[in-house]
This record gives sequence, C-alpha cells and structure tokens, in this order.
Amino acid sequence: MVTEQGFLALAPQYTTTSELLSASARRRGMDVEVLPAHGGVDTAMARRGGHYYGGPAFAARVVDALEVALLEPSDDWLTTLPYEYTGRRIAMATLGEARGLSRPAFVKPPSAKSFPAAVYADGSCLPAGPELSPEVPVQISDVVTWAAEFRLYVLDGEVRTGSRYATFGRLDAERLEGHRHEGAVLDFADSLLAECGDGLPSAVVVDIGLLATPEGGAAERWAVVEANMAWFSNCYAADPDRALDVVLRSAGPRTQLAEPDGRFCRSPRTLA
Repeated sequence: MVTEQGFLALAPQYTTTSELLSASARRRGMDVEVLPAHGGVDTAMARRGGHYYGGPAFAARVVDALEVALLEPSDDWLTTLPYEYTGRRIAMATLGEARGLSRPAFVKPPSAKSFPAAVYADGSCLPAGPELSPEVPVQISDVVTWAAEFRLYVLDGEVRTGSRYATFGRLDAERLEGHRHEGAVLDFADSLLAECGDGLPSAVVVDIGLLATPEGGAAERWAVVEANMAWFSNCYAADPDRALDVVLRSAGPRTQLAEPDGRFCRSPRTLA
C-alpha cells in the first residue's frame, strides 16, 4: 500500500467502486469529498493534493479547479500491438468508413462513449444521429468470444491486483488472487507489459481475456481486450487498497506528474 496525503474527490454518482475506494482512502488517512452535482467544486478549489475518481464528462468540469492530471491510454494502443497479444484483427477508422462494412464486426469508440460498443451485423446497423459525425474515430475488430475476462490494475509496469469480471460475456466477478487462472494471467501480463508497456501510462487498467476455442481445437489463448483509465474503472473483486494505489497515480496533482506520463495526460476538452 502506498501512503498518500491529500484527498480523494469523487464524482457525485454513486458506484460500488467509489464506495470501496473511499473506504480504502479513509483507512490510510485521506479525506474523501463527494463533489456537488451542481455548483462547482468551491470547497475543493482552496485545497491542494487532490485526486479524482469518476466519469470523464464530470471530470471535464472539475479537473482544472482540482489541478488534477488525468492519465489515459492512447486511442490507438490496441491497434499497435502484435497479433500474438490481440488474437484478432483490429484497426482504427472513422465512423463514416465503418458504415461501409459488409461483414459482422465489433465496433466501439476507443475512449468516448458516443455510441454502444457492440457487435454490428454490418455498417448499416451502426447508430446514426446528428451528434455522430462521420469523422468520429472508431475501433473495428474481428468478432471473438471471450471465455473469461480479467481486469488488471497496473502501476509502473507491474500488476498490483486484478479480478475476473466476466465469463462468456456475463458478469462474473472473482478476485484474481487464488483464481485457477492466476498464473496464466500474470504470465501473459508480464510478457505484454515487458514488450508493449512503454505505450501505456504508468497507472492504467488493462483488460485481458481467454479466447474461447472450438471443442478439440487449439490450446488456450490469452489476448488483450482493451486498456482503460484507472480513474473510471470498476474494480469488481480486485483488492481495493491496491486498486486505489493505481487510481491515485492515474488522477493526481499536476505538480506530481512524471515527465513520461505527460503524453498520456488528457485535457478537459477531450473529456467532454
């Protein structure tokens, strides 16, 4: 556990993860402040040493006042990985280009939540509307089935804690520590982070999964699902104390931002 001074500022929307992180922060002597839904962050603005947990839309309104630096993996990180770590074809495109798809594909906005990430039968099935510009960036990948998916909290290139969060697409949370796949998960993560970790911020969440294989098919294969910002990730059954270490680094005082993380610091304009 990292001893941390300062305070944890929470977005007003309640989540089980915010409750777990709050309890962890208080145990280590940190103040916790739930920010008002309306009216700004007056009480927090006079303080220094703030950290943030909550959604990006609310963050866009308060991070400047809190003087917090938000770390987020780049939109194209997944597409830069070797096939051995993805197990499927993945490409970046615009929404306009994706509308020309003639096959089923998994399509998602890489960071913004402008439309649901899902499998679409073809490009004509993608959501439409005046708010969805043809230039909106999207990620297109082959359709795969995940037998199990795990969330890993990574700090300085090391997995600090983790949790299974789904089996065959259904919510199924279980702590990584002691799980029957713990060794395989950590071996895959260690290899991934050693080879490709320099493309990630120092504090980040990485989701990996076990690809389903046909009966009698190839041996089990692990692959990266995606990477996400730790300051807006559900910790499921992960150790909240260790998860908090990652969250605090991922959304902490700008004065403490390490130079290598500068390229992963998102401005409020890109969050709204």
